[in-house]
Formats: sequence, structure tokens, C-alpha cells
Amino acid sequence: MAAPAPDNDVTVPGWTPSYEWKAVLLLTLGFGLVGLDRWIIAPLAPAMIGDLGMTPQDVNNLVAVLGVAWGVSAVLMGGLSDRIGRRRVLIPSIVFFSLMSGFSGMATGFLALFAVRAMMGVAEGAFCPTSFAATAEASKPSRRGFNQGLQQATFALFGLGFGPIIATQLLQHVGWREVFLLVAIPGLIVALLLWLVIREPRFIAEKAARAADAEPVPAASLGELFAHRNVGLGMASLLCAMCGIFVLSANIPLYLTESLGLSPTDMGLVTSAIGFGGFAGQWGLPALSDIFGRRPMAVAGFVLGAVFLWFFMQVGAEPGMLFVLLFLSCAFSFGLLALITGPIATEAAPPGRISTTAGIIIGSGEIFGGGLALVVAGAVIAAYGIDSMLYLALGGLLAGCVLTPFLRETAPRRTGR
Repeated sequence: MAAPAPDNDVTVPGWTPSYEWKAVLLLTLGFGLVGLDRWIIAPLAPAMIGDLGMTPQDVNNLVAVLGVAWGVSAVLMGGLSDRIGRRRVLIPSIVFFSLMSGFSGMATGFLALFAVRAMMGVAEGAFCPTSFAATAEASKPSRRGFNQGLQQATFALFGLGFGPIIATQLLQHVGWREVFLLVAIPGLIVALLLWLVIREPRFIAEKAARAADAEPVPAASLGELFAHRNVGLGMASLLCAMCGIFVLSANIPLYLTESLGLSPTDMGLVTSAIGFGGFAGQWGLPALSDIFGRRPMAVAGFVLGAVFLWFFMQVGAEPGMLFVLLFLSCAFSFGLLALITGPIATEAAPPGRISTTAGIIIGSGEIFGGGLALVVAGAVIAAYGIDSMLYLALGGLLAGCVLTPFLRETAPRRTGR
């Protein structure tokens, strides 16, 4: 008989199916707003460039600084909620990044906007691993992949699916500054609801009791955090996935309008395929991994994401075909983000260190794949043109094809644990 796996599914006091669906629903909405606030800048970029005197490289740098700040924050603050509680991190962070989204609309120049987006990344970096841990703890183990996939799927749906449509439609009636202000409001509402609903897991109460009795609480060493090989592989694989999908997401609006000559309306519709495809993949790939295993679905995500991106690169100004191929590529590519930072990270974590482990994996991917890769993309575009960013995105996905076969399988149904 296989040895029992470490208990990484730390339940909250008074857990019920009712608490599970309410907590997962609110955390899902919260992470969707993270995506909306983060990515609304891409479809607004063509309008902002002329107003603020920016270049395509400036747009990539704005997306990059948020990613780097997000990554550093996730590493440094990912374990904070393991010590002080989920609510004390979730509520302030969602309030702060919502306010920063609104302040983006008040920026008078590139440097001011750069600073605001960096501060926004700090708040989102704290919210991200904490919300993933809270979802894992609110979920029944057999539904962990399904629930975490649903939560992360709204990042793409709100940010890259509805976002381009919302932005391009609102721009017909208001300026880009007003769009930033409007999308900040829902986050404040969700913050209040999270404060009313979210409970703390039992291990935090146990730590508080030990602290009251003056018993030392040892911190997890780096050796303990990296004892499971999926932590290191997860970091590298997430970097590859983010290099592919984030470079694509930041630059597709400019590629469609400048290289292929699509109208702003057609650009918004085609770009929305990233979000709708990402929604399907971020929910579907982790859910399928509950049945078929984490490793097979990770390999499939990289291989099929790269294949459909290659076919997308061969298509000209045909909005319908562009939408279909971009949808399929992003379904698999974005599904990897949810799979790696969700169940793969959760099941590789030492007991009581889910948020810490998720923070390390997310942070490394954000710093290098969601941050520095975009700086490189901006430089490559400046030197070789907007089309060149497609090859950088494809390279990231192909690199992931090499890494993921070495993942250790951890899905409960596949391991029998």
C-alpha cells in the first residue's frame, strides 16, 4: 500500500459545502478582477500611446513592472498569510490594487503610470498566493483542481476576454482615464464580501495558541520547501508558460492593428480570444488533471499551445480564423498557469506552507516570465518589428515541452493517496 501523502488540504473551522461554494465564488471573482485591472491596459494602449507620448516598448515596460513587482511581492509576502491569517492579507490587498487601478487613470505621464502599476503589482502579488491557498483550504480534496482551475480561469476571462470588449466599447463613450476609474469599483465591493465570508484554517489558530504559550514555531527551511522536485520544476515551467502567454497578451492588440491592419473593433474581438480561450483552459486543464493526472495535462498544455500558436502565425488578416487559433493556443497555454500555480504547487507544499510554496513558484514565474521577458520583448520589437514577439512567445512554450515530462505525478486519483 502506498504511504499516505502529507496533509496539504488544511480545512477551515466549520467547513461545509455551503462555505466551500461561497468562499470559492468570492475568491474566483476577486482573482477575475486581478486579471481585469492588470490587462485592461493592453486594449487601452493604442489610445494611451498618443496621449502620453509612449512607444510600444513603454507599453511592454508597464506590463513588465507590474509583473516584476507582483513576483517579488509573491515571494516575500506569499508566506505572510501562513503566519497572520488569510483575511489580514486578502482584504487590504484587494482594496489597494483596486485603488491603484483607479489611480492609473489619473496618471499625467509615463513615469507616474509606471510607479502606480508597480504598486499595483505589489498588492496583486500578495493577493495571488493567499487566494490560491484559501481556495485550496475551502475545497474538498477531490475538487481541488476543479475549484482552483475555476478561480484562475476568471483571470483570463475578465482580463483578456471581457477586458478588450469592455475597453473598446467604453472608449466610444468615455476616455481611457474614465475606463480605469470604472473598473476599480467592483474590487471594493468584493473586498467587503470577502471580509464577511472568509474563515481562517485551523493551523493558523494552532500557531496562535503556541505563540501564546511561548512555544517556538520553526519556519520552513529552503530545503524543506524544495524537497519536492515539483517546486523547482514548477518555477521553471511557469516561467516558460508566462513567457509565452504574457508576451502574446501584451502585444497582440498592436500586432493585429499595426502588422495585420485590423480595425479597432476587429482587434478587440480577436484579442478577446485570449481571454475566452484562457478561461476554458484555466478551468478545463486543472479539472482534467484531477482525472488524467497533473503531468500528462502539463505536457499536453505546452505541446498543443505551441502547435496552435504556430498555425496562428501563418494566418493573415482573417479575423475569424485568427480568433479560433488564438482561442485554442491560449486555452492550453493559460491552462498551464492554473495547473502549475494551483494543484501542482498545492500538492508539492510542506504541510501548512501552501501559501509560501505558491508564492515562490508564482514569484519566480512573474519576475522572469511576466516581467523581464516583456522587457526583452520590447527590445526585440524595437529591433525587429512587432511580428518578432510571436517567435519569443513560441520559444517559451517549446521550452516548457522539454521540462514538464520530469514532473512527479501528485493527483490523488492517480497516486491513490
